[in-house]
Amino acid sequence: MGQHIQIQQHDFSVDEIYTAMRHQYGSEVGAIASFVGLVRDHNMVAGDGGDVQTLTLEHYPGMTEKSIQKILDQAEARWPLLAIHVVHRVGTMAPSEQIVLVMVASAHRDAAFAGAQYVICLLYTSPSPRD
Repeated sequence: MGQHIQIQQHDFSVDEIYTAMRHQYGSEVGAIASFVGLVRDHNMVAGDGGDVQTLTLEHYPGMTEKSIQKILDQAEARWPLLAIHVVHRVGTMAPSEQIVLVMVASAHRDAAFAGAQYVICLLYTSPSPRD
């Protein structure tokens, strides 16, 4: 299976990643499911509801990729996936900017949907890499 993890400050093109995935896996692909997360303009933490001007995310190089890799390996073990591509931005972003992309290719739609949902859910609820 092809796994690709990008941690970056700059924005990403969903179209470019989708096109590359289709080109690389060709007729093997029966479905591609994706999720794009955006920076919200309001705070959802503890019911605060305050306006958000910017969101700043930091990461630990190496540790971040290792944590994401573990999630992708788990998804691959559960479903027959051809490829998973994850892009996660770090740095300072404004509301409505793209923050995360999970794109999953499989021969069948059920596996593509399930794999994409699994990866995005674990990205935001996963335990520490030591677990």
